[in-house]
Amino acid sequence: MKIVVCIKQVPDTKGGVEFNPDGTLNRAAMLSIMNPDDRAGLEAALRIKDANPGTEVTVITMGLPKADDILREAFAMGADKAILITDRVLGGADTWATSSTIAAGIRNLEYDIIFTGRQAIDGDTAQVGPQISEHLGIPVISYAEDVKVEGDSVIVKRQFEDRYHMVKAKMPVLITALSELNEPRYMTPGGIFDAFDKEVIVWGRADLKDLDDSNIGLNGSPTKIAKASDKVRKGAGEKVALDSPEESVDYIMDKLLTKHII
Repeated sequence: MKIVVCIKQVPDTKGGVEFNPDGTLNRAAMLSIMNPDDRAGLEAALRIKDANPGTEVTVITMGLPKADDILREAFAMGADKAILITDRVLGGADTWATSSTIAAGIRNLEYDIIFTGRQAIDGDTAQVGPQISEHLGIPVISYAEDVKVEGDSVIVKRQFEDRYHMVKAKMPVLITALSELNEPRYMTPGGIFDAFDKEVIVWGRADLKDLDDSNIGLNGSPTKIAKASDKVRKGAGEKVALDSPEESVDYIMDKLLTKHII
């Protein structure tokens, strides 16, 4: 079985974010991590590999050269192959340009299952995975909470509002994973050492044959950022210490009445 896992290096937003003048994220100036939902997708692929000897897991990402870091991390977790798609002409891509580029890369590979994260914490669009499936012409099952392989099919427990769906689809299929899907394994010391000896395959624009230049990079992105800013800190607010619960209730009710909320 051949499994491809799409992973993304995203800014560690706990440390704050920085923007370029054109409104895009200044990724080079920020600490980065593997996107949490993508990590869950990788773990799901590795568990299938553990249960099905002979399975090969390939991770693929599009990004700056420093995205090599998360590919090495994937190696250390148990991935067999890693591919980095990087080229200056691919920079500034929105979801459409990103999915077009990654789909072109995946067309160079054999695959039965493709895992992506539900969404990335730097965009929260949840669009790239389903768009990749559309470009490749294969079914997609999104919001996966559990994944099982049964013969030439997958059975997926899919999150849906206040309940869940059980969905079965024949391979090849694309599955978008929730971070709640599993608890990703840790890298092993031996895996970390081995990861730095393995080859990361690097592809540029010239290696993506079935891709139109009008669908790549910033110029091929129909979504334009009108304005971007960091989070604005809220003030401390008004703090009042009253003597009894009754006084507190009266104070709150007076404020709500004054502001015409009630």
